[in-house]
Amino acid sequence: KRQVVRGLFALGVLMVLAAGGLDVSFSAIAAFVMYAVTKAVTLFAPDTGMVVIFCIAALGGALLGAVNGVLVNALKAPSLIVTIGTQYAYRGFLLTFIGTALFMNIPAAMDRFGQASLMTRTAENGFTVQLPAFVLVLAAAALATWAILRFTLIGRAVYAVGGRPDIAERLGYKVTTVQLFVFAWAGMLAGIGGIIHVSSNRLANPFDLAGIELSVIAAVILGGARITGGSGTVLGTLLGVVLITLVS
Repeated sequence: KRQVVRGLFALGVLMVLAAGGLDVSFSAIAAFVMYAVTKAVTLFAPDTGMVVIFCIAALGGALLGAVNGVLVNALKAPSLIVTIGTQYAYRGFLLTFIGTALFMNIPAAMDRFGQASLMTRTAENGFTVQLPAFVLVLAAAALATWAILRFTLIGRAVYAVGGRPDIAERLGYKVTTVQLFVFAWAGMLAGIGGIIHVSSNRLANPFDLAGIELSVIAAVILGGARITGGSGTVLGTLLGVVLITLVS
């Protein structure tokens, strides 16, 4: 579970780093989305299916991430400073207006999804190992991120803006659009990661995921992305996540 959630966060950070930015608000977005969505579904629509829950989480995360992009462009400030501010804002809003207590009565669909497994193996000593089904979500996110960076115009724009934004702008790339996209993508993956975190833990805690930012950024950089932007691969990022997870 830890590796899947970190992997989703890292794919979002990769996208932002490749475009020359830095996002540290993804953990706060994940905490906000997972707690708010879990509580709302439980109170108002407990029979909601996982596909709808994931869609709501993805949309909510993308909107919160897009706020980062808007502020970075409007304030003309470093993305690190902006996302530190939004990180505190999201967590503060969550704790003030949504709740501060552990929420253990998660929807049945999330409970089932968190326990679903693709493969189960039991050793002679009785120790059981499972490959959880939500690994498929990480695989889909990795494939989508790779396809965007490799085959689409926005993917080429991400690397161009991250490498030399002034030249990229002269070539016709819209820096504002790229920044909005990468922060929204990172927010979307953070929202999805938050739902997986709740489903696997079977409880929602507003204080969860705090402090995970540096290890995720380190994983992306260990995977070959430059902190200055313009580079980075999906495969390298996932290998960095594996290394950081094994070390921790």
